[in-house]
Amino acid sequence: MLNAREFNFDGLVGPSHNYAGLSFGNVASHRNLKSVSNPKEAALQGLAKMRSLAARGFAQGVLPPQVRPNFRLLRSIGFTGSDADVLARAYREAPFILASAYSASPMWTANAATVSPSADTADGRVHFTVANLNNKLHRSYEHEQTARTLRALFGNDRHFLVHDSLPATPAFGDEGAANHTRLCASHGAPGIEMFAYGRIEFDPDAPSPRRFPARQTLEASQAVARLHGLPDKRAIFIQQEPDTIDQGVFHNDVIAVGNGNVLFYHQHAFRDERGAMAALRKALADVQTELQAIRVSAAEVSVADAVSSYLFNSQLLSKTDGRMALVVPQECEENPAVARFLRHLTGSGGPIDELISFNLRQSMRNGGGPACLRLRVALTEDEAAAMHQGVVMNEALYASLVAWVEKHYRDRLAPEDLVDPVLAVEVQIALEELEGILGLPRLYANFAQ
Repeated sequence: MLNAREFNFDGLVGPSHNYAGLSFGNVASHRNLKSVSNPKEAALQGLAKMRSLAARGFAQGVLPPQVRPNFRLLRSIGFTGSDADVLARAYREAPFILASAYSASPMWTANAATVSPSADTADGRVHFTVANLNNKLHRSYEHEQTARTLRALFGNDRHFLVHDSLPATPAFGDEGAANHTRLCASHGAPGIEMFAYGRIEFDPDAPSPRRFPARQTLEASQAVARLHGLPDKRAIFIQQEPDTIDQGVFHNDVIAVGNGNVLFYHQHAFRDERGAMAALRKALADVQTELQAIRVSAAEVSVADAVSSYLFNSQLLSKTDGRMALVVPQECEENPAVARFLRHLTGSGGPIDELISFNLRQSMRNGGGPACLRLRVALTEDEAAAMHQGVVMNEALYASLVAWVEKHYRDRLAPEDLVDPVLAVEVQIALEELEGILGLPRLYANFAQ
């Protein structure tokens, strides 16, 4: 067993953060359709979370936003002429697609990739498979820049391997780490990897949701496990409860979160709860670890309350004293049932003994909580030293990024503002400056207008 620690790489909210209701199946996203957003506030809220956790001693990194608007998308579907012409015509004829081209959704880096640490993989390297996110137009274009970013950060092929995304077909719908949980004795010990899926492409009789789409397929999860060289006994495939997906649980991380040997989950998270728990216990026993399952019943917290508060879209972090802290959005404190449950949880003498709450209102209104905002990467000391250091959060980087946001971000963005060509120029200038701050020159080369 190697000494390792978990880094959380949070997505830096981009300058074009807006509320377009693009994600069918995400209740919060649709509820705030066409509202006025505040990109500056969104970015500062996210940075405050990163800074606070880094100050507590948790390893924290930042993943940069992507180029917006996506002129490649707009021009590929027939909008031609100057940039201003493209924006004007798209706003007039296809405002939903224009909003897709401007989406700041890469901020939710739980969907960037699935990550397997070196303790689990056949070749002893950290493996990343970039998610194709092909269920939603606005996210289906992210994978190319995501792969480029991850290779810029984890470019040492002695320690890291970044796989391209799976084929962009319905059979291989892949949503990344939002449907993946690693359980283990410690971050440096061999663990098991739980892949939660919503449907089976090649079994039309298999249960699936009826109202909202199941974004992750079993076939995609199995492909990622193969690419990462995971031993068969350490890759566990569990189906999400279809009826729960239909209540707005579009990713597994909206209804369950795990860390170490602890799985914190709702009773309606999985289609076969008893079978799922038995499979996890057996697999963990094979790596000399015992599952600690914290089950939340529907009588304690309904699925509706879990979705509205994002109780499970939280971060479960290991502290130096061996206990765990649960990072939650402040909405959890505002929901009576959830707040009552959390008071009981932290006072129960179990592994979770602390709550850390953040104001992430701007992200939450678009359907993303603390867990959506971060990609978990367990790294040994040598691996951490081999990655790009310019994205590791500290006081100096925090100050630089806050100043950058204050300089470049608007504090109000309405749907009609997306037609303004000045906004596109503002984003381009901001990202060019960000390359210097993060020490990633030409990160956005060939992705500009």
